[in-house]
Amino acid sequence: MPDVIQLLSEHIANQIAAGEVVQRPASAVKELMENAIDAGATDIQLVIKDAGKELIQVTDNGKGMSPTDARMSFERHATSKIKSIEDLFKIRTMGFRGEALASIAAVAQVEMKTRQESAETGTRIVIEGTEVKLQEPCAINPGTTIMVKNLFYNVPARRNFLKSATTELRNILDEFTRIALAHPNIGFRLWNNNVEQHRMDADTLKARVVAMLGSNYEKNLVPVEQKTDVLNIYGFVGKPQASTRTRGNQYFFINGRFIRNAYLNHAVVQAYEGLIEKESFPFYVLFLEVDPARVDVNVHPTKQEVKFEDDRLMYTYLMAAVKHSLAKYNIAPSLDFTLNPEIQQMPAVRLPFTEKQQEDTRKGYLFNTFTDKGQAHAIERNDSLKQWKELYEIANTPAATNIAANAAQQPNQTEAEPQLIQGTILSSGVTAGKGSSSMMLVQGSMLATTIKSGMMLIHIRRAQERICYERLLREWNNENAASQRVLFPESYEVTMQDAVLLQEVLPDLVRMGFDISPFGKNTFVVQGIPPGLPVGEEKNVLDEVIEQLKHESPDMLNRRAETLLAGMARRLSQNIQAIYQPEGQQALVDELFACSQPELTPDGRKTFVLLKKEELEHMLG
Repeated sequence: MPDVIQLLSEHIANQIAAGEVVQRPASAVKELMENAIDAGATDIQLVIKDAGKELIQVTDNGKGMSPTDARMSFERHATSKIKSIEDLFKIRTMGFRGEALASIAAVAQVEMKTRQESAETGTRIVIEGTEVKLQEPCAINPGTTIMVKNLFYNVPARRNFLKSATTELRNILDEFTRIALAHPNIGFRLWNNNVEQHRMDADTLKARVVAMLGSNYEKNLVPVEQKTDVLNIYGFVGKPQASTRTRGNQYFFINGRFIRNAYLNHAVVQAYEGLIEKESFPFYVLFLEVDPARVDVNVHPTKQEVKFEDDRLMYTYLMAAVKHSLAKYNIAPSLDFTLNPEIQQMPAVRLPFTEKQQEDTRKGYLFNTFTDKGQAHAIERNDSLKQWKELYEIANTPAATNIAANAAQQPNQTEAEPQLIQGTILSSGVTAGKGSSSMMLVQGSMLATTIKSGMMLIHIRRAQERICYERLLREWNNENAASQRVLFPESYEVTMQDAVLLQEVLPDLVRMGFDISPFGKNTFVVQGIPPGLPVGEEKNVLDEVIEQLKHESPDMLNRRAETLLAGMARRLSQNIQAIYQPEGQQALVDELFACSQPELTPDGRKTFVLLKKEELEHMLG
């Protein structure tokens, strides 16, 4: 039998490696910008065209390379940052694998121009699919410029799997934002399709956060700074009012490198416990400085996943640091149960409370003020208020009064006579006739009523959600959705990557009843909202729309309108007050069973359940 195992060619091996390192245009942007930072650049310019598919160009003013180094940089596993195995455990640079340029050159047309400060001329190299086409001297300022053209031109299948231009652009902006936040001491510029999107000079961390994420955070930043023997923590967290319903603005950096870590994220969320709503997410930009020997950044080719030597220790320190900052700036309550040693030695703390002192206290002014009747601060010594909770509950259950009144008006009604829902055909095939309402409000969130076959329990908010969804769907199909003008237009500022998503879905929002339009850089103005949406809720709705678009899969594009309408229906189904009167209860039931699909909400949850008479009897034994 002939031998079947053979070595892969260098070209194929590089293309396989490129699949790990260069997954999309944003991956190339990340690798090239990190190389510029490692080169000591103080000014980095990024130029992209067609969401990076046509051109990605990174220009820096770093130290540049010699002609030999320029050629060697495109070889696999060629790096200037690791010389021994010990260097692998004390990495502080961004790129160190020596795979980035080789992988990019395997799947794109690459042109590099570079020059060292001491050299009179620079070097120009042109590579296509790992093959060097040209190397020659050239004139260029000190630093390096790399142009990546026609990404995946020689791997059509990979190019076809790229997402829409909007999605790819947003991923590039994500990488740009992370790198710009991690290095406020470096100036950055960004051009997209020949239009300058960002220009930032070197500045403080706070100024960089505001410049990248929006001026609305400027007044909501709480500084975090904690130094320990194990790690140093610094950065900013947001006040509770800065929390949003989208996860976008949450950034962790380990030794200047952006990472994703659900465990550390949970530590920050725990620090906000009791301060924000459960469905909201806190804002934070936090930097952790730790000994490189205590963290492994060589876990994943993208270097966004790391492993810590002691996860629990990191968790504890981080949660304590965030809690301390929130308490220090009077955001969260802070109780100190320790007493100063000087206070503990005072007679009032150390000596017992004698009977003579007790007698003198009873004769004092303050004691009499709080105990004598007729005084402004007198405290009643009786049990007259112990039953306040029961009184409150009775006063807030009008349905019980309604049912009692109905029972008084129908004394001759027998137990076997059914109470039917007026003019309704139920999904079970039972036709309701004319009869007085016998609905009862249960726990403030459900309606109970009798039918021929037994009893029905309706979930109020879910029923309203189904009703609102079908109304919105009719208006969407007829393109006649109304819009309610707001008295004072609201501005809505987002990050540049979220602005790209929102710009794409603006026509759909207008068709739903929003009057929203761009208003300057990454800002939109809302002048009208769908009828029934409470004023002030428009920001939460838009946050949810952006969060939904971030996680939208390609096969969901055709169902985007339905998903948007379902989200709006959830917002409009918060009106529980409407069913406290019998008329509102009856209208809710009538509208629910007039829907084309009354049994389920748009996302598949039950709106009601039927309990047959036999089941009820079985429950009662």
